[in-house]
Amino acid sequence: MAPYISAKRNEACDLVFDTASKGKQFLIVGTKNKAVDSVVRIAIRARCHYVNKKWLGGMDLRTEQKTGGLNRLPKRDATMLKRQLSRLQTYLGGIKYMTRLLDIVIIVDQQEKYTTLRECITLGIPTIYISISVNDDVIASIRLILNKLIVTICESRSSYIENPSLIIR
Repeated sequence: MAPYISAKRNEACDLVFDTASKGKQFLIVGTKNKAVDSVVRIAIRARCHYVNKKWLGGMDLRTEQKTGGLNRLPKRDATMLKRQLSRLQTYLGGIKYMTRLLDIVIIVDQQEKYTTLRECITLGIPTIYISISVNDDVIASIRLILNKLIVTICESRSSYIENPSLIIR
């Protein structure tokens, strides 16, 4: 059984390495209570986008942004919109700098919630689904696998920066 698990992990690392060495964007999704802090810390360290609260169904990973004049609204409407904005920043704060469709989505242990996976399949985005089969309430098992992927991302991005011939203009 061990060679199969190792082979899948190596395939995931190779996919991450190839994608990150081309300067592509990643999204790390981890909404379990135990994985929230690890996902944020690791995503910031690797300069990736993240979702650590609830995945909002129908988000579709779109990047459209509407700007409007909040100053032109009556005071009551402006306060209601500010409340909605703070709620959205709670849920979508990790993807606010996303400028285009993502290249790879890494999902951390969401066995009963398939919304994220379904949307990625619909959009044709490659997905790495990390299922923690051992005690998933222990943070160390989640960090172990995420650290391996993040080290791979950081190494390949540094090789991307060092080699200017890889930059596509």
